[in-house]
Amino acid sequence: MMHYLRYFALIFLFLGGMEVEAQVQNWQTMHKVKKKETLFGISRQYGISVEELMKANPEMSLPNYKLRKGDYIYIPYPTEKVETPKEPVKPVDDITKRPIRVGVMLPLHDVDGDGRRMVEYYRGMLMAISELKRQGVSVDVRAWNVNIDADIRQTFLQEGADKLDIIFGPLYTKQVKHLGEFARKNNIRVVIPFSINGNEVAENPFVYQVYQSPEELNSKAISSFLARFADYHPVIIDCNDKTSNKGIFTFGLREQLEKRNIEYSITNLTSSDELFAKAFSLDKPNVVILNTGRSPELTAVFKKLDVLTQNNRNLRVSMYGYTDWLLYERINKERFFQYDVFIPTHFYHNASSSKTAQLESDYQRWFHTPMMEAKPRFAITGYDQAMFFLKGIHVQGNDFTGNKPDTQAVQTQFKFDRVGTGGWQNNQFMLIHYNHDKTISTVTF
Repeated sequence: MMHYLRYFALIFLFLGGMEVEAQVQNWQTMHKVKKKETLFGISRQYGISVEELMKANPEMSLPNYKLRKGDYIYIPYPTEKVETPKEPVKPVDDITKRPIRVGVMLPLHDVDGDGRRMVEYYRGMLMAISELKRQGVSVDVRAWNVNIDADIRQTFLQEGADKLDIIFGPLYTKQVKHLGEFARKNNIRVVIPFSINGNEVAENPFVYQVYQSPEELNSKAISSFLARFADYHPVIIDCNDKTSNKGIFTFGLREQLEKRNIEYSITNLTSSDELFAKAFSLDKPNVVILNTGRSPELTAVFKKLDVLTQNNRNLRVSMYGYTDWLLYERINKERFFQYDVFIPTHFYHNASSSKTAQLESDYQRWFHTPMMEAKPRFAITGYDQAMFFLKGIHVQGNDFTGNKPDTQAVQTQFKFDRVGTGGWQNNQFMLIHYNHDKTISTVTF
């Protein structure tokens, strides 16, 4: 009997030892309470909470419990704190490190002239995108046929439209307001590539207006004339063209000349050679201005100048023309060189440029048709705009505004200035100069 009792006692001690050991493993140590110590102070000493201390010492929860000097209490390990998972940090959308998402919302069809011109413009964009990809700029492009009767708001419902970074379009004024509102809502730049009515650019900070109104170009043409020909004698030739709208320029120019006390002469295309010659200065260089942009009158003026300069070999003559004259360059180029012609414009299709020739050759090879005979060339317009905006966004990201002058354009240069608190207007302007040495130079303002 004693043998069995001894056996059970050993089992009891063994199991009891395991239980005590298990309890001890939950303690850091035993603490002997000192005079004036408190539960709060002890818990802070060991880096635990008062609740954890009381849980390890259940007697502390009794109503009459008092902490006394000399008591031994258990000090538990601090309970592991489960950290609340933090919200994942969304990566910054760095547009310079991902493909630029481009939308084209223009009439892309073969139904009429608008569609065919915009197809050529879009093809020029694709040529630029191909070149940018060779330079390491990744672009995703989506195009929608938004014709004159289309409700552009239906286009916005298409998958991915609200994720675009930049949209080129629309062509028609009635679609601008809706596209502008959509762009503002989704932080998308909108490039309006051609002429529109209205003033959305002054109201919407996401709008980039490429087209410059005749009033803006007229003002810049007068300013550039005054800057370039301050020491010249102006000669204004009345060409008797009752259909001309160039009087806006000549009247504005005369007003500014008179304000500056600059003497000028007025003569007529039908004047005799003797009277015609009296309008010119022999002491100062002369600059000729016509009040028409038409080709027949321009040809007639060249003939009058031929007679004049043959009879006055020391006479110095330059001419200040109109953008319309670029349409007659092919037949008048030699005369432009002869008379030192300056043409104010916002674009120039330089057929003799190697880059222009390369683009025209590539277009023929890609699309099996030549570019349209238009000035400016629509394909090169699309090329220049895509290169300027997409390369700018790739380099500067969301800091891109377009206000740094463009020096790489093939046909149309850009420099966008903010319109009040609204969007951005292209204000780049240049003079095309046909030099006497038969070179062509560009003077940028």
